[in-house]
Amino acid sequence: MPINQPSNQIKLTNVSIVRLKKGGKRFEIACYKNKVQEWRSGVETNLDDVLQISNVFINVSKGQAAKSDDLEKAFGTTSLDKIVQEILKKGEMQVGDKERAHELSNLWKDIATQVAEKVVDPSTQRPYPVGMIEKAMTEAGFSVRQGKGAKSQVLDCIRLLQEKSSLPIQRVRMRVRVTMPNKDGKRFKEKITEMAETVEDEDWGDDWEVILIIDPGQFKVLNELIASELKGKGRVETMSL
Repeated sequence: MPINQPSNQIKLTNVSIVRLKKGGKRFEIACYKNKVQEWRSGVETNLDDVLQISNVFINVSKGQAAKSDDLEKAFGTTSLDKIVQEILKKGEMQVGDKERAHELSNLWKDIATQVAEKVVDPSTQRPYPVGMIEKAMTEAGFSVRQGKGAKSQVLDCIRLLQEKSSLPIQRVRMRVRVTMPNKDGKRFKEKITEMAETVEDEDWGDDWEVILIIDPGQFKVLNELIASELKGKGRVETMSL
C-alpha cells in the first residue's frame, strides 16, 4: 500500500521504535515491542498488529514522516509493506534507559535462577538460594550481555563463578542408563565409561546396560556417540538429576 503523508506532525508517545539507516538517511517505525519480537520469530504476520502508526518516519518522537522521494531512493519502492518488513528485519530496536535497566535486571535474575537450578554445594549436594547465587555473580564480576538470552549465558556464568567467586559450586550431576547390544558394549565400553564420574551399575545380559553418573555437559557427547555409531541400536535414558 502507498505511504500516507500526514498534513501535520503527529506526536507519538509510549512507543517502541525500530530504526534503520539506509541510503544515508535514518528511517523509523513506531511499533508495539512484543509484536516486533513475535513478527521476527514468525508468530505474528499481520503488519497492522505490529505498527502503532502505519507510516515510516525520519523521527518518530517528533512525528516527522519520511518523504516518498527519500523512501523510493533508499528502498527502491514506496510500498509501505515492503519498507516496513525490511526495517523490521534489519533495523535495531531503540530502548530507553529505564526500560534497558529493567530488562537487564530481569535478565540478571533469570540467569541467577537458572544457575541455581544447575549447581549445588559440593559438600552437601544441596542447591543454593537464588540470592546467594546473585551475590556470587556480583563478587565474580559477571556482566549480563544484552541481546543474548538467559539460557545462552548460564554456562558462562557458572564457569566464571567457579573461577572467581568464593562460593564453592558444582554442576548438578545426571544419572543415565546406556543400553546397547553386547557386541557393541565390548567395543564402546571404555569410551563410554571414560565420560562418567561414576559407574553405578553394569549388567551383561541380553544387552549391555550400564548406569552412569555424568556431568550434564557430557550428555550431548554421549548421546551423539550412541546415535552416530549404533544407528538406532543403542539408547541413552535420563534417570534423574
